[in-house]
Amino acid sequence: MKIVILTETFGKNMSYLGSMLPKYLVRGGADVHVLTLELSPYYYMKDYQDTYSKFNRQTDLIDCPVEVYDGYTIHTLPHKKLFGYVYMKGELKKLRELSPDIVYSLTAIGWLPLIAALARPIIGYKLFTGSHTTASTFPMAHKKIPIWNKERLKCFFMRFIPGRIVSLASEKCYGPTKDCAEIAWRFFGVQRRKVEVLHLGVDTDYFFPVNSSILLNERMRLRSELGFCKDEIVCVYSGKMTEVKNAVILAKAIDRLRSEGYPYRGLFIGDGVQKEEIARHDSCVVLDFMPYQSLARYYRAADIGVWPTNESTSTLDAAACGLPLVVSDGIVYREHVEGNGLVCKMNNLEDLVNTLHAYLDPKTRKQLGDAGALKMARHFSWESVAKRRLGDFGVALNSRKHIDSVRDQTRG
Repeated sequence: MKIVILTETFGKNMSYLGSMLPKYLVRGGADVHVLTLELSPYYYMKDYQDTYSKFNRQTDLIDCPVEVYDGYTIHTLPHKKLFGYVYMKGELKKLRELSPDIVYSLTAIGWLPLIAALARPIIGYKLFTGSHTTASTFPMAHKKIPIWNKERLKCFFMRFIPGRIVSLASEKCYGPTKDCAEIAWRFFGVQRRKVEVLHLGVDTDYFFPVNSSILLNERMRLRSELGFCKDEIVCVYSGKMTEVKNAVILAKAIDRLRSEGYPYRGLFIGDGVQKEEIARHDSCVVLDFMPYQSLARYYRAADIGVWPTNESTSTLDAAACGLPLVVSDGIVYREHVEGNGLVCKMNNLEDLVNTLHAYLDPKTRKQLGDAGALKMARHFSWESVAKRRLGDFGVALNSRKHIDSVRDQTRG
């Protein structure tokens, strides 16, 4: 089975869908090709320069437009803006050249899936899409806006109609959470019957709990290097340190707990406009972004994983390493936290302090941490996610073969 994955951006150092799913599809026996642009992940962010410019460097992709990586092939194509949206130059030509059985666009709207939808009857592949816009980042999901509202009309013509064209040509649209799925059919034109919720995964090659004396010694050594004492409770946050993510609220909560005599510390990994402010807190250690392959040892050196505002795929990785979680009530999807984490009020310092205090007992941390690690290994591994995708792809291809067989018999 030859599979082409379409994605605007690709980050080798990030454990995101665009790099993780191909790796495990290849392990499942597929021939996988990723078509991407020379753009950096999060290139569209207002504060991109302050957050990702040092970490995301795409020169390797630009210098090597075709590269075999982790068993699959990356094709980097140029882009241009067309009506304000990113367009992949040469997409149709490349699809014809590769002649895949399956095309999977990681977005359900935009030029990449639209071109793939229009090319589908010409080339003859089966098309799948994905939609990853969450309710916390899409204000219209929370508003009751009349259809004639300017904002709603723009969404209808620029998103819903093109999205419906794509949906009519596709088999399924995967949303990693229920709110992503709902936004896809409410605002992006995806037919509701074609939307399926299928969560993201964890790369269990790297993210797993302390399960040997070697890893236990590594944990103790790394904590010592970072300046954490044995009995201190280390709260880790990784990701963007932007105003929206508001990671500094965790630093403030830790300071509050320490002022009350509780042994909490903070470990922050990432970059952004709040980085310097966080670094001014004596209770916190701040590290730069690092490749995802290096993150696991830092999670295993911590005691609690905390993401106090919006969603982050890092919560899955931290849970897989045996950390109990803290997330905010601003996120709709909480399956990855149920039974192995606690929920606090979003951007509420007092409630975050109380939630962290609930983890003071090491038995509580171990109980929830162990439950999370087991859950991630059993149900959230990229291997299991890839198997489900391959199953869906196989069903779609078998239906095509059946139709072709019926046509041949009719002609005969």
